[in-house]
Amino acid sequence: MDKIVKYFPNLSDIQRQQLEALDVLYRDWNAKINVISRKDIDNLYEHHVLHSLAISKMISFNSGTQILDFGTGGGFPGIPLAIMFPECRFKLIDGTGKKIMVAQEIAKSIGLKNCQAVQLRGEDEREKYDFIVSRAVMPLPDLVKIVKKNISKRQQNAFPNGIICLKGGDIQAETRPFRHIVEVADISQWFKEEWFKQKYCIYLPL
Repeated sequence: MDKIVKYFPNLSDIQRQQLEALDVLYRDWNAKINVISRKDIDNLYEHHVLHSLAISKMISFNSGTQILDFGTGGGFPGIPLAIMFPECRFKLIDGTGKKIMVAQEIAKSIGLKNCQAVQLRGEDEREKYDFIVSRAVMPLPDLVKIVKKNISKRQQNAFPNGIICLKGGDIQAETRPFRHIVEVADISQWFKEEWFKQKYCIYLPL
């Protein structure tokens, strides 16, 4: 949690309380349903919460923005982002019911009112959103095919509507088809921990 406060010193008391509560909640749920690798649960704040919040370093969503977290698993990046942007609406979807149940229970436990978690495949999502966010779910061209139907025509942010995803390693092949419009930000410019080297935040307007 110290790392979160270091990079986000202006959190409100409520945001701080909600973020602090995640540790016990995820440990408890992870013991029953494996949503985070058991070896990685001690790195919850660095590898999952802070990683999710890299998106908020790339774009600050305006009040009223509608965001879909595609393939949320146990709630990443959606839950940390919903804490960070309480005036925005988040829908978290995943095809695995157990993982969605964990996301639902954690959102309820911390009193997150702007976040809805639903068991749903991306292909079956019909609503429109300003942004789609995801964390290493599938190659970018495959993701674009599924979610382009869900991008709203109404613009209300400094960035045009589109996809923002978190990826690691060699991303050249999957960004090449969009090379004229894609923006790739190196997360290590924002967060100095070693783990963030070769981790990227990718923005693709659609």
